[in-house]
Amino acid sequence: MENDRTLDRSAFPDELNVMLAFMQMNDDPQAQVRVKPSVPNIDWNQFLKLVRHHRVYPQLHAQLKNSQLIPADVLQALHLDYGKNAFRMLRLSGELERVCKALQKQGIASLVLKGPVLAKHLYGDLSLRTSKDLDILIPMDGVETAEELLTGLGYESDSQVPRLFNWKWKQHHVSYTHPQTRIQVELHWRLNSDMGKEPSFEELWERRSRSSLTNYEIYRLGNEDLFMYLVSHGARHGWFRLRWLADIDRMLRQRLDFGALIPLMRRYRCLHLGGQALTLASALLGTPIPSEAKPMAAGSHPRDLARRSLDLIRADCSPESGSKEMARTYKRYLYALKTPGQKSVYLVSQLYPSFRDTEAFPLPKALHFLYFPLRPFVWLWRQTQLVDKRQQLRR
Repeated sequence: MENDRTLDRSAFPDELNVMLAFMQMNDDPQAQVRVKPSVPNIDWNQFLKLVRHHRVYPQLHAQLKNSQLIPADVLQALHLDYGKNAFRMLRLSGELERVCKALQKQGIASLVLKGPVLAKHLYGDLSLRTSKDLDILIPMDGVETAEELLTGLGYESDSQVPRLFNWKWKQHHVSYTHPQTRIQVELHWRLNSDMGKEPSFEELWERRSRSSLTNYEIYRLGNEDLFMYLVSHGARHGWFRLRWLADIDRMLRQRLDFGALIPLMRRYRCLHLGGQALTLASALLGTPIPSEAKPMAAGSHPRDLARRSLDLIRADCSPESGSKEMARTYKRYLYALKTPGQKSVYLVSQLYPSFRDTEAFPLPKALHFLYFPLRPFVWLWRQTQLVDKRQQLRR
């Protein structure tokens, strides 16, 4: 399958296109030739803003530290960002080992989803990938015990909202932050939220791989499960950070068993998300796509999803913190990601009470069952409050 450079990037600013070209320099000798004509027109402050937003400064520092195309002060800024990240990744690695050991002592099996384990696996070097927090997948029945364990380790919950009924059905993780170190741990019991059927923890555990991060036994997802998770995660967030697409590029340049991967993704109704990731990686990063992966990108749906995500990638903020128009675009995009079955489950889930209902209309715990019949009225009340707040902000 040839590299796909047909996605329309005309709306991308020069700074973003130059950043993408720099990200390809190690694997494409022509990338530097292509980027030279654009360099004189670059706003280097905007370039740095985009590099930091997309969290790709470790990779760019490694590729550009001796480049003559970048102003010295920009190279120095990349070097400082790289150093801070290297130190943070070392701290995260130490804390990850401490948390995983504590979980094991409580008899809770754990699989590390991203963070330092992913950096070591894909890049061979902790310093070449950024990470905001530690994402750890555990069995659903171990969540409460794991929460008590984190509290015992000094962590505090990031959310104080009431948990309604079968709250784990609507959520897929909880987060805790240590007040001194500011390290955040996310405990996952599902890989994704409202994305339909996915492998059980037991299946994922059977296919696990041991991480080489430390001498202690820390486990990650097996390669095919990891690829499926990363494309689902990136798709759910609209690929608004190109760090996630860089991970896909690294995976595709390493060994993947597509004979096992494609049936796995078909089974869990996410083959189109793999096709979206392949289309984006090929078009934006020049990733070579193996011929065995071609069934993933078949049809128009993956390409349509890739086109839809370009506006989210182009923005220099997350979809949740962007404009009102971006928020609408993101909602439509998320709905387009879903299969017909997932859309049905999503629509049904909207009838299920959420913590926002408790904030808008507090009730004693004994009366929480009333949130079901009151759900439409509370939702209308919340929308009214949102409109009032927007009007007040305009005044």
